[in-house]
Amino acid sequence: MDTDKNPTQDTGAAVDSKNDSESFTKVKSKRSQKRKREQDGVDMDTEGPVAHKRPQFPPISGDKLQGPDEMRKIAVPAHRYTPLKENWLKIFTPIVENLHLQVRFNLKTRNVEIKTCKETQDIGSLTKAADFVKAFVLGFQVEDALALIRLDELFLESFDVTDVKPLKGDHLSRAIGRIAGKGGKTKFTIENVTKTRIVLADTKVHILGSFQNIKTARTAICNLILGSPPSKVYGNIRVVASRTAERF
Repeated sequence: MDTDKNPTQDTGAAVDSKNDSESFTKVKSKRSQKRKREQDGVDMDTEGPVAHKRPQFPPISGDKLQGPDEMRKIAVPAHRYTPLKENWLKIFTPIVENLHLQVRFNLKTRNVEIKTCKETQDIGSLTKAADFVKAFVLGFQVEDALALIRLDELFLESFDVTDVKPLKGDHLSRAIGRIAGKGGKTKFTIENVTKTRIVLADTKVHILGSFQNIKTARTAICNLILGSPPSKVYGNIRVVASRTAERF
């Protein structure tokens, strides 16, 4: 009886194994896929490089290059109306003749409006003109503000004395006095050493200069606000100025 059952069990096991082998699909190994891709790449390279021609586009006309006219508006506070009126010709001339922009003072909105036109060659000149007028409105001399048009590496930075230290009353007045010094001596010294221009307007401090020089002047002014004596601040900025001079 046992000998009769064994062959049937063997044949059943063989059928099951065959069915299992058919149910599983063979997965190609990554190595074989990689080899096939390399072979395909070699076959493609053997055909020879395909010559690609550089696309040639016709030059764009100046009218198409320029977009719609852009405008900037700079608000003028009441205490700067008279200086603006007296120096209007000095402000008007470089903006119109050198930057080829249109400028006017709107009496209703009390804004200086600067606009591009067909003669405008560089779109960046609009930003230069806006910075120039803004510097004058903040209190800088026209000659100093004009450097923003002539030089590219000049910036404006403004901050409040109370941003450095929250002072009130007489403490705030003394901090502003330390920045200015007797007869403006401290302010002039910082300007000459750091090669910047500084304007003190109430609690606002405006600095005009290059990035590195603004950083040096700002550090000196912040030290004065925090209570450092001017003599110590002078020594620190002279050391920094000598280091930057040796570096460059």
